[in-house]
Amino acid sequence: MTEHMQWALIGASNVANEWMIDAIRSQPSFSIKSVLSSDAERGTAFARKHHIPHSTTHLSDILEDPDIHAVYISTHNAKHYAQAMASALAGKHILCEKPLALTLSEASSIIKAAQKSGVVFGTNHHLRCSAVHQALRQKIHDGSIGQLNTVRVFHANFIDPSNAGWRVNSTDGGLILDSTIHDIDTLRFLLGSDPTHVFAMSQSGRRGTRGVEDGIMAVLRFPGDLLVQIHGSYAVPSAPGGVEVFGETGALIARDCMSQKPIGSLHLRNTTGEHAIPIVHHNLYYYALERFRKAIIGQDTPAATGQDGRAALHIALALKTAIQTGRQVEVHLP
Repeated sequence: MTEHMQWALIGASNVANEWMIDAIRSQPSFSIKSVLSSDAERGTAFARKHHIPHSTTHLSDILEDPDIHAVYISTHNAKHYAQAMASALAGKHILCEKPLALTLSEASSIIKAAQKSGVVFGTNHHLRCSAVHQALRQKIHDGSIGQLNTVRVFHANFIDPSNAGWRVNSTDGGLILDSTIHDIDTLRFLLGSDPTHVFAMSQSGRRGTRGVEDGIMAVLRFPGDLLVQIHGSYAVPSAPGGVEVFGETGALIARDCMSQKPIGSLHLRNTTGEHAIPIVHHNLYYYALERFRKAIIGQDTPAATGQDGRAALHIALALKTAIQTGRQVEVHLP
């Protein structure tokens, strides 16, 4: 581990452009040396815009560079497995966008390769880094509303055409692997457990190709006979995003918190009225990169580990199976 750590961006993506470059550079010992894009012209322009010294169309240029210690992967879903696996075998620390892969066996293989190489492997599930969700999790586990009964997650929006593309027109995309998988990870973070059964129905054709889901209603059963509902969509403008948690003595209401931005509110509602819970917001991605930096030096774990990414993928694929079969699916996480 060198005192100064250089990164490479595998993918000249919108999320890298808007959030991750700034977040990586927020850490005093991190800088960015190179960016990979399949389009040489796009990569060159991206590197120039962000003052990144190098751009390339060849993954080997990054993996064979001893001065590059870590990679952030934000390419199309179908490319994550091969790029993450190659990075692990090359001894690079990895922060990968969800889904880690398209199958559980592939996700497990990356985790094993990272462990064998002794590198840190994290999943960029940003919502668990939100101050609202962290406060909500604390209130749940403090027992502030007693035994839980039901949870509702609403994460519907109207996807910008500039971000649509493969997300709504490719079978490797779709709402579940692009957005609902974040809801799944958030629920695992909030509740501290995994669902035992899932059922779902989907919509398609509103924002993209017929057959590629752009809307979903899902029901998940968690331990303790806890029922959870998820509503997700790419085709609903002006919808608030949030989480409602209902318990035996009250409810916790989080609003406008299914966002990349450090925004949102949390209220406790009970027989005495509705009470605001103070939130000190922070940049979600700065938080994630600080955790990742500390993981590299052995002082912490990534905010979401590779195992967290695999678990979220497992549940997301179970939802897909439920949609395809029209049946409830039992979930058996390793």
